[in-house]
Amino acid sequence: MPDLVRCPQEVRDGLARLRTAGWRVAIVTNGRADNQLGKIRRTGLDEVVDAWAVSGAEGVRKPDRGLFEIAATRAGASLGVGGWVIGDHPVMDVAGGRAIGFATIWIDRGAWAGREPASDHTVTDVTEAIGILLSDGAAAG
Repeated sequence: MPDLVRCPQEVRDGLARLRTAGWRVAIVTNGRADNQLGKIRRTGLDEVVDAWAVSGAEGVRKPDRGLFEIAATRAGASLGVGGWVIGDHPVMDVAGGRAIGFATIWIDRGAWAGREPASDHTVTDVTEAIGILLSDGAAAG
């Protein structure tokens, strides 16, 4: 599975711009450790984020606060200072982000028709979400 995954260069570039702008960027994902870590490395995301936490390696799954805490700590940050969660799942990402006190951006890919979460922003692509964070309206976190 990891060999089949691709990450567009514009996404990697956007994540690098976020870090240059002072953001700490972490990946929080559910799944088997070998599969998810393989994807992170294969796509080059390991080179453009500060940290990651994979449920299969940590023994805790989103939306549990613990997985977000692990990622924040590894990125040199704290959940207490606020931040943003970007994701495509209404419960795991948006509700999970809300539960830890973060603002949220939901990537609506049409899979959850009728279950739109109460996110701060809704986009259809991760590059749109990165654009929101890089705009003047969002503080680095």
